[in-house]
Amino acid sequence: MILEYNADKLLEQIDHVVAKTLDMDLTWDWPCGVAYYGIARAYEATKKADYLEGLRAGVDERIKLGLPAWTVNTCAMGHCLLTLYACTEEKRYLELVHSKLDYLRNKAIRFGDGVLQHTVSTANDFPEQAWADTLFMAGYFMLRAGVQLEDEALVNDALNQYYWHVEYLQDHDASLWYHAYNNVEKGHMSGFFWGRANAWAAYTMSRVRMVLPQPYLYPPYMHVDCSLRDQLAALKKLQRDDGLWGTLLNDGESYGEVSATAGIGAAMIVNNNPLHTGYAQKALDGVLDNIAPDGRVMNVSGGTAVMRDKDGYRSIPKVWAQGWGQGLALAQLTAALESSGGDEKAR
Repeated sequence: MILEYNADKLLEQIDHVVAKTLDMDLTWDWPCGVAYYGIARAYEATKKADYLEGLRAGVDERIKLGLPAWTVNTCAMGHCLLTLYACTEEKRYLELVHSKLDYLRNKAIRFGDGVLQHTVSTANDFPEQAWADTLFMAGYFMLRAGVQLEDEALVNDALNQYYWHVEYLQDHDASLWYHAYNNVEKGHMSGFFWGRANAWAAYTMSRVRMVLPQPYLYPPYMHVDCSLRDQLAALKKLQRDDGLWGTLLNDGESYGEVSATAGIGAAMIVNNNPLHTGYAQKALDGVLDNIAPDGRVMNVSGGTAVMRDKDGYRSIPKVWAQGWGQGLALAQLTAALESSGGDEKAR
């Protein structure tokens, strides 16, 4: 996929977003996990040593302060630990990775066919609920760790999470994803197609092929691949003129939301379907238009529970910098940078 952008300006924007992200006081939880994943991707795409050192300093500071109990959401920090271990070979990062994996494998609440229940605290927050967020915070982390550590059982467990989240959360008629599924009540609660849920799903599914060697040898991958194909085909029709997707995808009264747009746009770039080039370009331009001079990613909705009605989603504030907005924007910008393969003529 060939996208049009100015290479120097894109690198400058990545630099600003990384600097702003490192300056945010994010604790060891999912906002920091997504934010630091974005910084790790920025390092992998640019090899700028400052990014790795900033990431390392931020993680080390938080380790010294003391770590929380593990939940699905706190496992999101495992992404940056995998990158730090790969780059430094320091065992203390690997030990934390193994601690998170032990929690996910042996202690985390599951239901049905081994599906991880979404948890945000040590309480039983959402009994037998599957949330799209879990794919990023835990499923994708398990897949990356399984490949990096050559743990086939972990790879299969991760793919099982993908399989069942597709089954529970994707509407097979609309091809869009619901925010969550309640296995006790056998339904999707408010039942809306939330933008960021679709971003979590699309981005993490797009990364399976990038992370997993010979993915076609794993039957669940075919499920993931077709799910993503149909989801992106549906999403392209809902993109707005300014390149953004709404916080509720099929609701014209909901505001355009930048973190959802970044995640969906990144998925289109990584998936590399030439039919999506124009949509990916509009999404990239739309996100770049929403980055402040200091690197703050603007118009990102705040933390969002499964809301009761449309107005609940429409009313979530979007005035503050958020870790997930910073991280998903970096995921998109680095995907764009990598897509051109360094071809200056494409920029």
